[in-house]
Amino acid sequence: MTQIPVNLPQWPQRTVAVLSTVDEGVHAIPVSAPVRAGSRRILLSLHRSRDTLERIRRWPEVALTFLAEDDIAFTARGRATIAEEPMVVDPEYVVVAIAVTHIDDHRQPAFRVTAGIGREWLDETARTQLAARVSALQTGA
Repeated sequence: MTQIPVNLPQWPQRTVAVLSTVDEGVHAIPVSAPVRAGSRRILLSLHRSRDTLERIRRWPEVALTFLAEDDIAFTARGRATIAEEPMVVDPEYVVVAIAVTHIDDHRQPAFRVTAGIGREWLDETARTQLAARVSALQTGA
């Protein structure tokens, strides 16, 4: 793992990343469609019922790990805050903002990451709701 003191790379909108928090122990959850909101800021939406929100309130240091197509492999570490609660476009969700302080580069000279996590939507309403939340995050970025 190499720490790179550069800006966040771009990633595909459909990316699923893994958000890790630490309090009494490590806790990791997948998050859909995190949004790059600047060179060192990430926005994402979390359902209000997630235990992760209480963990962030108690211990705001988080890590968000990306593995996506085009050899995107990094972890953004920083401080998370609840930026909007509830989310205007979807009151069941909140906006979490991560102020990135470190970016760990996980790319390797021996191989390339050629694909991220694929998914097939089984619920069209859920897909539409995620699209609305992502649009709101991008607008607020």
